Amino acid sequence: MTAAEVAKNLTHGTLDVWITLIEGTRKEEMAQTISKDLNIPETEFIKVATEGYLFPDTYLIPTTATAESVVSILKNNFDNKFSQELLDQAKNKKLTEKEVLILASLVEREARQPATRQKVAGIILKRYLADWPLQIDATVQYALGYQPNEKSWWKKNLTEDDLKINSPFNTYKNTGLPPEPICNPSLTSIEAVINADPKTLYWYYITDKNGVMHYAVTLEEHNNNIRKYL
Repeated sequence: MTAAEVAKNLTHGTLDVWITLIEGTRKEEMAQTISKDLNIPETEFIKVATEGYLFPDTYLIPTTATAESVVSILKNNFDNKFSQELLDQAKNKKLTEKEVLILASLVEREARQPATRQKVAGIILKRYLADWPLQIDATVQYALGYQPNEKSWWKKNLTEDDLKINSPFNTYKNTGLPPEPICNPSLTSIEAVINADPKTLYWYYITDKNGVMHYAVTLEEHNNNIRKYL
């Protein structure tokens, strides 16, 4: 081996693989990445993975890892990041860990820019506490599942029929939160929920085609934003 090869093996190892798992992806998408890089069957990973607790990050994982050990690594990282301090702050807002995770997963899919997350989190939390239907497209996308034509787990353009799908995840038909997180959120989204202001003036938001968010206090303002920006 050359000196460069020796240095590379000493610093990177020969039995570990770097894997990056993206925030806002669901466990099936993470399974695709892990299957490709670690040769773990997607079905094995999905079987033992719990949505919402697979912390998105960059990991150095042994090539000999099993689906269970990978999930354990991700969950341990989640436990370290979602600290006791954050849990206590959530408790002070009368939110459980699971409620925070579900809300954070909604924020992650709806507000992809860090600067907008806390405001969107406030609107979603306000609607939740007021027992309004959340009416979040991402929950319908989650319920619809994989789209073969788009080769994506998140359908791009929802139809009126899509919004009527009979699923506990459909927040157009059901009030309250979905039964589980719809993706694996980042720490930024978790913190956005915990620091959200449910007393915000706004009840509505939309994202235009350029990714810019527009907020509204009344339904009339919201409908005007839809006509203007969508």
